[in-house]
Amino acid sequence: MLLQIPDTMARWPWPRRINPWHAEVIAESKAWLHSFSIFTPARQAAFDACKVALLGALVYPDVSKEELRSACDLMHLFFVIDDQTDEMDVAQTQELADTVLEAMKNPEHARPDGETLIGEIARQFWIRASARATAQGKARFMDTWVQYLSATVEQSRDREEGRVRTAMDYLALRRSTIGVVPTLALAMINSDLPLGVYDLPTFCDLQRCITDLVLLENDMLSFSKEYLAGDVTHNIVSLAMREQQIDVQSAIFWLGAEHSLRVDEVLVLWPKISSLVFGSDAVSVYLDHMVNWPRANECWSFESERYFGTDGPDIKRQRIIDLRMESDLLI
Repeated sequence: MLLQIPDTMARWPWPRRINPWHAEVIAESKAWLHSFSIFTPARQAAFDACKVALLGALVYPDVSKEELRSACDLMHLFFVIDDQTDEMDVAQTQELADTVLEAMKNPEHARPDGETLIGEIARQFWIRASARATAQGKARFMDTWVQYLSATVEQSRDREEGRVRTAMDYLALRRSTIGVVPTLALAMINSDLPLGVYDLPTFCDLQRCITDLVLLENDMLSFSKEYLAGDVTHNIVSLAMREQQIDVQSAIFWLGAEHSLRVDEVLVLWPKISSLVFGSDAVSVYLDHMVNWPRANECWSFESERYFGTDGPDIKRQRIIDLRMESDLLI
């Protein structure tokens, strides 16, 4: 079955950008992950094809070489956790989350023998990422990281219990499992924003919209891959199909409309927020990082082989996906 996917980013005014250190740092971060031998050779090759560190270079186009390395390592950590927890029950996912958190809270302590290697991956990431961090920056990141890990456990619980959420209930959880908010915190880990900025309603609204834009695009573009893998319970396309009793093409169009509403909201919010004066360059950096995320995510989705193999550029141009699903399974 051929699916038409809307050009969700056609009205997004911020263009694709990539960090000038990308080639060197991506290679370093990739070699670092390989050093743990966490995957079989075949699985490592498939993981490499996802070009996870490329996402880091697109999301963080303006940071230093050292900061980009932490960003690429974080992307690798995200995707390793995602890959491993896909096959875990709730107890196993909670144990992994506890291990990762303990390793980052006590990075000076070597990890015990026999523990999952993800603990050591997290420990090394945090040593590098927090080396020049402010106290506020570290606390902010850890708060968002705990939320991400907790949501990952809840996703595992949904899978184990066969829970099917409503689309809106799913969105509330997905805003944490998508991992956008910790990346925003990492971008500011070496700086302090003026007190209260994070809690301003306009900033919260912008962050929510940006997160939704990323997760809606991700769910749309990952749906065919997840369907073929037999796991679409954590995807808003399938939830919309079930809840609204519509076919998959209608659900894709509904998702595109929801995405467009968020774009509208950002374009209204942006002049108000960008005109505010806080006496701090860090606020401008934070805002630029936020509005760069949706374009970075879209470009990576088609430039990597995560969802479409080597067909990504053609699919991006033609806006057609061959879903290969049976008609009686569309609802």
